[in-house]
Amino acid sequence: MYNIFISGIYRLKILVLSFYYEPDLSAGSFRSTALVKQLQKINAANCEVDVITTLPNRYSSFSAKAKKFESSGKVNIHRVALPSHKSGMLDQMLAYYRYYHRALKMAEKSQYDLVFATSSRLFTAFLGARIANKINVPLYLDIRDIFVDTLQDVLSPKLTPIVLPILKKVEKYTFENAAKVNLVSYGFKDYFQRFYPDLQYSYFTNGIDEEFFNLDKPISASSSTDKVKTILYAGNIGEGQGLHRIIPQLALLLGPNYQVCVIGDGGRKQQLIDALQQLSVTNVKLLEPVNRSELILHYQESDMLFLHLNNYDAFKKVLPSKLFEYAAFDKPILAGVAGYCAEFISSHLDNAKVFEPCNAKAAVQAVSELTFTDTPRTTFLNNYRRLNIMKKMANSIEHEIKLHGAMT
Repeated sequence: MYNIFISGIYRLKILVLSFYYEPDLSAGSFRSTALVKQLQKINAANCEVDVITTLPNRYSSFSAKAKKFESSGKVNIHRVALPSHKSGMLDQMLAYYRYYHRALKMAEKSQYDLVFATSSRLFTAFLGARIANKINVPLYLDIRDIFVDTLQDVLSPKLTPIVLPILKKVEKYTFENAAKVNLVSYGFKDYFQRFYPDLQYSYFTNGIDEEFFNLDKPISASSSTDKVKTILYAGNIGEGQGLHRIIPQLALLLGPNYQVCVIGDGGRKQQLIDALQQLSVTNVKLLEPVNRSELILHYQESDMLFLHLNNYDAFKKVLPSKLFEYAAFDKPILAGVAGYCAEFISSHLDNAKVFEPCNAKAAVQAVSELTFTDTPRTTFLNNYRRLNIMKKMANSIEHEIKLHGAMT
C-alpha cells in the first residue's frame, strides 16, 4: 500500500480510470471530472489522485485542446493520444486497445491504495481489474451500462456465438476482482444480482452539473399556435439512440409547424442523413457538437427537449445521463424510452411524456399531450444535484479504502 500514517494523518493515492475526461464531451467525462473534484477533498491535502484518460476524442467533429499531462494540486492527469476514429466498431476497438496498453504501462510506475474505474463498455472496468489485481489493492467499479447485455441485442447473429462467450469471461474476471460496484441505474440491479450476487452494490446515479444551476431565466416556451416549435435533441447519434429510426418519421408527421434540431455526432449520423433524404424531410436541422455554454443557449431557445433509446431489451434497464441535463430546464420533455427509464420519468418528472421507442405515431400523440409552458422541477434538481451525489460517492470510496485496511 502507498498509504503512510504519520502523527494521525494518513496519506492516500487513488488511481482513476476513465476513457473520457474533461474537456471531452460525454457522460463519462462529466461524471469522472465531478468525482475527482470531490476525491480531492478526502482528508484535505493528503489524498493524491492520478487520472489516466485520453485526449479529447468523443467526436471527430468536435475538437478541444488538452495537455497530455497536467498537474493541479494533488490531481495528476495523464491523457493517452488515440488514433483518429469515427465511432465505428473497429475504430473503437483500436482506440480502446491503445488506451488499455498505455494505461497498463503508466500504472506500473506508481503504487495506489485503490483503483477506481468508470466504464460503459466493460473494457475500462477490465483494465481496472487487471491493475488492481496486479498491485493487490481494492477495485471500485462504476458501471454505466451492461455491455454484454447490449451487444447481445445489437451484434450480428453470426458473431454472437463467437463474441459473447469471450466477453462473458472478460465480464466474469472483471467483477470477481471488484471489491465494490456502483450501478448508475437501478434497472441494472436484477442482472448483476443474478450473475454476481456476492458483490456489494451502491446506486449513485448520474446527476445535474453545476453549470445548469442558477442560469438566467430561460426563454419561455411559447403557447402561440402560429410559432414554429423547436424540438431539440442533443447528444450521441449512435445505434443506442436509434435516431435514424424515429426522427425522419416524427418530423414528417409533425409537419411544418415543428422543426426538429439535432445537435451531435456519432456512428449512425450518416444513416440519419440518408433516412431524412429518402423521405424528403425538410424540417430537421443537424448541427455539430458544441461546448456546454453554447448548448445551454440552444436549450433555452428550444420549445421541447427530445430523448430516445433504440428498441432493444437491453435499453429497458438504462437511465440516460441526458435526462438529468434536460430536467434542469423548464421545457417539456418527450422521451421514446421503455422499462426502468419510462417508470423513472413518469414518477419523477412533470410535463414529460414517454412513448414506445421507434413509434412515430405514438410520439406525435405524446407531443399533443404536453404543454408548452415553463415547468420548474425544483425538487428533482435538489435531489439529483451531481455535486451532492459525487460527495457521497467519494465518501463511499474512502470507506472502501478503510474497509480494506489502507487507513489503519
